[in-house]
Amino acid sequence: MPKTLYDKLWDSHVVHQEADGTTLLYVDRHLLHEVSSPQAFEGLRQAGRPVWRSDANLAMADHNVPTRGGATIADPASRLQVETLVSNCAAHGITVFGMGDPRQGIVHVVGPELGAVLPGMTVVCSDSHTSTHGALGALGLGVGTSEAELVLATQCLLTRRMKTMLVQIDGVLPGEVVAKDLGLAVIRRLGVGGGVGYAIEFGGEAVRALSMEGRMTLCNMAIEAGARVALVAVDETTIRYVEGRPYAPQGPLWERASAAWRSLHSDEGAPFDTTLRLDARGVAPRVTWGTTPDLSVAVDEVLPEPEAEPDLHRRALFRRAYDYMGLAPGTPVQAIAVDVVFIGSCTNGRIEDLRQAASVARGRRLAPSIKRALVVPGSAAVRRQAEAEGLDRIFREAGFEWRQPGCSMCLGMNEDRLASGERCASTSNRNFEGRQGAGGRTHLVSPAMAAAAAIAGHFVDVREWGRGQ
Repeated sequence: MPKTLYDKLWDSHVVHQEADGTTLLYVDRHLLHEVSSPQAFEGLRQAGRPVWRSDANLAMADHNVPTRGGATIADPASRLQVETLVSNCAAHGITVFGMGDPRQGIVHVVGPELGAVLPGMTVVCSDSHTSTHGALGALGLGVGTSEAELVLATQCLLTRRMKTMLVQIDGVLPGEVVAKDLGLAVIRRLGVGGGVGYAIEFGGEAVRALSMEGRMTLCNMAIEAGARVALVAVDETTIRYVEGRPYAPQGPLWERASAAWRSLHSDEGAPFDTTLRLDARGVAPRVTWGTTPDLSVAVDEVLPEPEAEPDLHRRALFRRAYDYMGLAPGTPVQAIAVDVVFIGSCTNGRIEDLRQAASVARGRRLAPSIKRALVVPGSAAVRRQAEAEGLDRIFREAGFEWRQPGCSMCLGMNEDRLASGERCASTSNRNFEGRQGAGGRTHLVSPAMAAAAAIAGHFVDVREWGRGQ
């Protein structure tokens, strides 16, 4: 019987399955960071258990690290988390990329760029955006602390098979419309709960045309529709991306591996539990206006009227979102002024994202009303490449702050936070109340849209606004 890509990945990693469907799934790569790993290591210590396969684990500091530079974390709790990660990994022989390491960065950026995540792998991390790694044809699963402890102890995960959803996106994306806009359009169609219980596979002409960075953005955002897993079939774009990376197979092993990876796609006629179809030609640059990622509109639209929403629950959600965001129905998106701009995160902190933003910022200056605009590379490697290409100079000359790698303003767990009432154009993945700081107001956009907002002081349509010379 034809199999979906999800079924192929699942079936090839089953260690044991109970009659009720509870499955012990083998884990090829376990990625760790400082926020949730201390509890998992402590559980091992109390039970007197060792780490089963140290070489299958890889750790890095990202959530709490300061991006201004320097080797000291001011907040004692944040500093303790990073120090505990380093000491736990040293005790168990696990490689860790701590502060100052040339390989340090956001876990979902560093894993793929090093080839530590490869097609066909099962990958877990105590972070919901582990779905990012599905862009490589890998089964990426976010796990909880107790599950992380189980993986450390057994290199297996106890879980259940999901339903499958095909999101088929045909047609060609219009100019200036990118993967972030596509992800927000999908979430708008599905809602924040439409993907619950599903492994989503993205397919179609528009998806095949995306770079690996774009595919990672799309898979990263799938969790915001409620899906735990997102996948893209392996093709030549995938193979070219992986080849030559430090952790990737070399020589004869590469030939064998890449030949096997080419089978990692859904078979013709493979059955999906449900299918969603979109036409990429109708996607426009998008801006979220509310407090969940599905509350977005095209940049050339006005904010929706709650009374036009037939569902009473969503009508109440709209009203609460307007109250928190300090906005009113009927407001044109391009009339919304912003105070802060953040370009970075595991969604949009890769080199392609920085190039898109820099192409807008080149030869321009920040609007006087902008309080601060941060550009935070997703990894030390991305930062080095951006500097080699002169992107840092473009940003600095435009008035942006060029930072060290880390999660930064994606979430309020480090120094980079919004003050109450500040409004931010952000390339991150979540716009929940207080996500970027207590009382902060977040609008999710693409890198080019964020850079344009920084220059104009308000949202603009990058399709009409034009690029820097």
